[in-house]
Amino acid sequence: MDAESLLLSLELASGSGQGLSPDRRASLLTSLLLVKRDYRYDRVLFWGRILGIVADYYIAQGLSEDQLAPRKTLYSLNCTDWSLLPPATEEMVAQIAMVKGRFMGDPSHEYEHTELQKVNEGDKVFEEEVVVQVKEETRLVSIIDQIDKAVAIIPRGALFKTPFGPTNVNRTFEGLSLSEAKKLSSYFHFREAVDLKNKTLLEKADLDPSLDFMDSLEHDIPKGSWSIQMERGNALVVLRSLLWPGLTFYHAPRTKNYGYIYVGTGEKNLDLPFML
Repeated sequence: MDAESLLLSLELASGSGQGLSPDRRASLLTSLLLVKRDYRYDRVLFWGRILGIVADYYIAQGLSEDQLAPRKTLYSLNCTDWSLLPPATEEMVAQIAMVKGRFMGDPSHEYEHTELQKVNEGDKVFEEEVVVQVKEETRLVSIIDQIDKAVAIIPRGALFKTPFGPTNVNRTFEGLSLSEAKKLSSYFHFREAVDLKNKTLLEKADLDPSLDFMDSLEHDIPKGSWSIQMERGNALVVLRSLLWPGLTFYHAPRTKNYGYIYVGTGEKNLDLPFML
């Protein structure tokens, strides 16, 4: 959700129980404006909150003029002081694959798990148990990256791609119609396309290259991983992810108001395919 319309956005997303106390809202309003100024971002999004046992992580993201360029992620424990997180790497994702359970709320906390590694001694090869330590900050970076790639979404038409490459905010976007807002095909993943590149020219024939340049939600696997509900007398459409419980997307049809927020424990619902 855009930091500049934070109060309205929190109000629209409040149907899922994702609220903040008045003092947290006030702190976010001022601190995110300072983040935008100090880091010189084009836009700042309040990404959400990852719930920890000792403390919660409040997450914000800075966007450049090219909306699909890699986003800069910051976290705060008090909604006032923000720290920049490093970009996620494949090595980080592999490191945290064995880490389970809740976040602690302390970035310096270290998780420990044992791994079997092959050791060569002369002609002999044997397996040895090695204790691997992973910092919580590394886990935080990886989980945010996974959630972004899987369930960060945006309505069709909110962004447009110029012939020269960069992706910009569509200033003429006036919201989806009520009938379009009820379809999964009207929403895209807020990242570079992955599945679209594998489509044939015949499948791409009806697509508008300036608007349909991201992957649609209708082809997500497993099918049924999204819940669409109309609220407030059809004045608000709410999408909730069943794969990453806690991710809520909202859009008021025929208006420019849309956004998503994640409030959860940072744990993926691995049982979803067996629940559908």
